Amino acid sequence: MAIRKSNKLPQHAVVLKQILKRCSSLGKKNGYDDDGHPVDVPKGHFAVYVGENRRRYIVPISFLAHPEFQSLLRQAEEEFGYDHEMGLTIPCDEVVFRSLTSSLR
Repeated sequence: MAIRKSNKLPQHAVVLKQILKRCSSLGKKNGYDDDGHPVDVPKGHFAVYVGENRRRYIVPISFLAHPEFQSLLRQAEEEFGYDHEMGLTIPCDEVVFRSLTSSLR
């Protein structure tokens, strides 16, 4: 009996893929290429905005696999949603964010 491998992504992977698509398609503004991707964000990374001052951080996509970062994304969805012009905003202190991301590297 052959074992069939499913091509279906786990639900959390589908949600994360949708988040990335929304974040990378914020529109064609200054600093964006023809596809709507920020020109200063390297391939394999995405931008987030953190803290009261909405400081911009560029983080690797690999962070999406970490439960701690996924928790931040759930908090962002609850507080801000994902459909707004500012980009993906993370609702936590910059110090906490830097501490978390430094442990994920």
